[in-house]
Amino acid sequence: MRAWRRFLAVPAALLLAGAVRADGQPALSPARTAAEAGLVDIRSLVPDIAEDIKYAGSDNFVGTPVDGYLAPKCLLLRPAAEALARVERELRAQHQRLKLFDCYRPARAVAHFVRWAGDLGDQRTKAEHYPDLDKRALLGDYIAPVSGHSRGATVDLTLMQCDAGNTHCTPLDMGTGFDYFGTLANTESAQASSMQHANRERLRAAMARGGFRNYAMEWWHYTLTPEPSPQVIYDVPVE
Repeated sequence: MRAWRRFLAVPAALLLAGAVRADGQPALSPARTAAEAGLVDIRSLVPDIAEDIKYAGSDNFVGTPVDGYLAPKCLLLRPAAEALARVERELRAQHQRLKLFDCYRPARAVAHFVRWAGDLGDQRTKAEHYPDLDKRALLGDYIAPVSGHSRGATVDLTLMQCDAGNTHCTPLDMGTGFDYFGTLANTESAQASSMQHANRERLRAAMARGGFRNYAMEWWHYTLTPEPSPQVIYDVPVE
C-alpha cells in the first residue's frame, strides 16, 4: 500500500512522458483517449446491457459526479469486454442478466476518492455507505490510492432475475447495496442470509465461468484472470 502511495506522488508529467517503473508497480499509460488505451464500450458488444454507472452521477459514496466520468459508460480492455459479453449471453439463456455499476476507472477518479476520504467533515453518505465505520477507517482498508479498476479489466456488478421474455428484470438480494463499506459486503460474510449467500454464489459462479475472479471483500467486484494489462494503469476520461 505504501509503495502505491509513493507511486501516486511521482509527478504526472514524468509518468505521462512514459517513465518505466523499475520496482514492479503499475506504470501510468501515456494514452490520452480510450481508443489509444485499447478500451472499448461494452455496449459495442452488448447494446442493451443493463447499466447504472454510479460514479457518473451523484448516487455514490462521494455524493457527487467523480472526476474522469464525463459519461455513464462501461469501458474495458477488449479481452475483458468480450469475456463479460460471453457471461451476459450465457445468463440470458437462463433468464438472468447482469447490471453494471462500474468498469474501467480513471486514475484521477481514484485520486478524487482519496481526497474525499481525507475530508472528515463530509459525512453526507455515511448512513447509506459506511453506517458502522468511522470515516477515518476508509482510507487504506477500503479506499486504496491505486485501483485495479484503472487497469481496465475489473467490473462492479450485480445479477438480475428476469421474466420468461428477459424483458422485466429485478436485481437479486445480495445483502447490501453497491459500495457498502463493512463486513456484510464480504462475499462470504456470516452476516448475510442463506438466500443472500445463494444469490452471491450464483453471480460468482457465472463470472467464474467467464474467467473472472471475485474480490473477497466485495461481492460485486470481479477481475478478468489473467489480466490483459496487469502492469499498466490508465487515466483517460470515460466519455
